[in-house]
Amino acid sequence: MKSNAQAELPQRLRHFIDGEFVDSAHTFANVSPVDGRELSRVVEADAASVDAAVKAARRAQQGPWRSLSAPERAAWLHRIADGIEARFDDFVAAEVADTGRPVAQARSLDIARGIANFRTFADLVGTAHGEFFETSTADGQMLNYVTRKPLGVVGVISPWNLPLLLFTWKVAPALAMGNCVVAKPSEETPTSATLLAEVMRDIGLPRGVFNLIHGHGANAAGEWLTRHPGIDAITFTGESKTGSAIMKAVADGVKNVSFELGGKNAAVVFADADFDAAVQGVLRSSFTNAGQVCLCSERVYVERPIFDRFVAALKDKTQALVVGSPYEAGTTTGPMISKGHREKVLGYYELAVAEGATVVTGGGVPKFGNARDDGAFVQPTIWTGLPDDARCVTEEIFGPVCHIAPFDSEDEVVRRVNNSAYGLAASIWTTNLSRAHRVAPRIETGIVWVNAWFVRDLRTPFGGAKLSGFGREGGRHSMDFYSELTNVCVKVA
Repeated sequence: MKSNAQAELPQRLRHFIDGEFVDSAHTFANVSPVDGRELSRVVEADAASVDAAVKAARRAQQGPWRSLSAPERAAWLHRIADGIEARFDDFVAAEVADTGRPVAQARSLDIARGIANFRTFADLVGTAHGEFFETSTADGQMLNYVTRKPLGVVGVISPWNLPLLLFTWKVAPALAMGNCVVAKPSEETPTSATLLAEVMRDIGLPRGVFNLIHGHGANAAGEWLTRHPGIDAITFTGESKTGSAIMKAVADGVKNVSFELGGKNAAVVFADADFDAAVQGVLRSSFTNAGQVCLCSERVYVERPIFDRFVAALKDKTQALVVGSPYEAGTTTGPMISKGHREKVLGYYELAVAEGATVVTGGGVPKFGNARDDGAFVQPTIWTGLPDDARCVTEEIFGPVCHIAPFDSEDEVVRRVNNSAYGLAASIWTTNLSRAHRVAPRIETGIVWVNAWFVRDLRTPFGGAKLSGFGREGGRHSMDFYSELTNVCVKVA
């Protein structure tokens, strides 16, 4: 195990199919968002590679894996978690290299949650109880109970912003419920998924239970995976437009789908909030991971009596953020995932000014005078003064940015928060418990935090509404999605 966040990582990232690492003729570069250098070469899956992975998963699923008991599958998940933990620093190095996020975040959030995902679902499936009902009918007494069967082969497509966390959030419950998996990580962040495949190999997971393919989306590995007739379900986290394309691809096969898509999340700060806690909370919810979290707050509504004070305080906190290399002490904010994504975010920075925004702070590109100038950095940015129908207030930017607007009443702010095509998450800051319980249920999102942000109990449902997706994962909700339920009704003699 390496003890350094810059530990040596694989220089060629290959597929993992039927228990073996497999090469491909074509490759693409995995590029550092910190300084633009090539980190590794990644093999590009062709249609034959995808087909081989799906067939390997089907063979494994029709074999002993399907018939393992829940405690036996739970034991395998615990072995996987132990394997990640044994290589903790290697996984940290992979996440930091691929994303440029600060080392402290990778250590405290990304890898820790990856381990927790396997252990949580191992414990849940190992202790889950079934449903049982006694029914009286004209035909006599009936006993009804519910059984769970695996769906079969699950296609997993995960994003680049929290690579291991979101990858394992899907792989763990899929395996726990007896399915086999063909997984495609984002082409932007392929390394930690490859390390996970090494863990699967090293612990002796049965061949074909977990398969990994690398590649791109449209007319490539991602599309071929979703369209493959041997796939029984697709779980996807990413952009809403990609989710729409996947829905069309799987429609003819009527496959089960679970989507966690984009968000244009709101934070609401009432005048009675703990002011310092609210400022710090919005700082986190707007700028964590350089704003590249689907749960980040890009819209902030502050009650008018404290509006000016709040804007000034958040400006001071934002200007104190340290943008830079994840390998340097004190860095709080890394780069965008790529130069292409940086250009998208900078396009919104320009658009905001054209739409009439006041730039409170940021709005450009930091200058370092060293190799980081070849990276994908932008300045954390705050705007005020835009109308609610401005594109920068309605469209997901996915960068370190928020727009702050004043409000005057509960009804007004609820209406404005809900006036969005998205419905993933929101946060409310208030010390009035009655107000919190009154407002939270009126917010049209899948999750509402009160005086908190990004706190997760993995047993609770997670997902969004509207363009933010559909379906819920987490706890028994994941168990429901990744299994087929059958009601067995028995007449009592």
